[in-house]
Amino acid sequence: MLLALRINILAKGYSGVSLETLQKMVAAFNASCLSWVPEQGTVGASGDLAPLAHLVLGLIGEGRMWSPQTGWADARNVLEGHGLTPISLKPKEGIALINGTQLISSLGAVALVRAEAIARQADVIAALTLETLKGTNKAFDPDIHAVRPHPGQIVVAQRFRSLLHSDVFPSQITGEGSDCVQDAYTLRCCSQVHGVANDTIDFVNKILTVELNSATDNPLVFADRGITISGGNFHGEYPAKALDFLAIGVHELASISERRIERLCNPSLSKLPAFLVKDGGLNSGFMIAHCTAAALVSENKVLCHPSSVDSLSTSAATEDHVSMGGWAARKALRVVEHVEKVLAIELLAACQALEFHRPLKTTAPLEKVYELLRFLVRPWDKDRIMSCDIEAAHNLLLEEKVWEAVLPYMEQYKQKQHQMTDS
Repeated sequence: MLLALRINILAKGYSGVSLETLQKMVAAFNASCLSWVPEQGTVGASGDLAPLAHLVLGLIGEGRMWSPQTGWADARNVLEGHGLTPISLKPKEGIALINGTQLISSLGAVALVRAEAIARQADVIAALTLETLKGTNKAFDPDIHAVRPHPGQIVVAQRFRSLLHSDVFPSQITGEGSDCVQDAYTLRCCSQVHGVANDTIDFVNKILTVELNSATDNPLVFADRGITISGGNFHGEYPAKALDFLAIGVHELASISERRIERLCNPSLSKLPAFLVKDGGLNSGFMIAHCTAAALVSENKVLCHPSSVDSLSTSAATEDHVSMGGWAARKALRVVEHVEKVLAIELLAACQALEFHRPLKTTAPLEKVYELLRFLVRPWDKDRIMSCDIEAAHNLLLEEKVWEAVLPYMEQYKQKQHQMTDS
């Protein structure tokens, strides 16, 4: 991604590189000849200088490169093994190739795409937990959200209705509905808490989409005017701030998920066997899985401290305000990974809770989610190694299988709603 984004920026024609140099970069990309790039060393202003310098180092035949055929090897040998020649730098090209925010943007884009995927699936997992705890779906009534019309909140409430609607997808577990007037906030307020995470993701998407397609070199060459101008487009404050915000927003999905896991495991709250296992005492069930979720949420609390509020003067006080965007991107990606794992644990716990309601069935879309997981993970009858189960559930979320399982049912719900509106 780093190489692809750098090619995209240079191709805009404001960096003053030759077509020959750009074509050599494209050829290296198409051959998957990738330079060794360290994740540390950038302060996110005057561009990601150190990482981008390492990117170019391989392209000029220095340092190390990787390709599918060679693995890690001497860069010149890797290029020659693919019939490629190193770039020979022309005037302006050295500085043109190392200026820009592409390390921040590439890592940030990965974090963003994974955040979008886990946010969608968090709604599905939370709906399954609500079902197993016999919660009410009244909190997702459209009129409630119409009078506080945040876009993300409305979308999340609609997803919950499409998964839990008793007329379209009857549930044998909740039947006529819950007797509970007001569920705990972790169930009742999913639309609001998950909703703002969705709105945060949309905001970051807009910032990064602009950043991915902007000229961030310095100086910039404006050929139509015949001038070269020094400016500050290399400063990473925009993506840095956005990615700090992404980490804070997406973390909340793990924070509220961990509390739902606690409700599932706590018999005084769930009315289910302690830690979701029979023969408690002999078996610890989901006790340590919940501890793992709590540990990940605690780590996220530290990682969510914004890096972009910091700045250190560099380059003899010329570069006297920097974004720290590289660290913002790296920790945003780490936060998203932790969120995925916490929700993987909730998915396991919710499906295990469903076992204690059998032979009753939940709604059709949520039964599909149960079947999806049970194809890989058997019910928890007595203690065994759980890390494999968590990994399997995590992979389902990474591949968006949970979302794919319910999507046809959600479309079916929308169609029925349209039919009711038309009639």
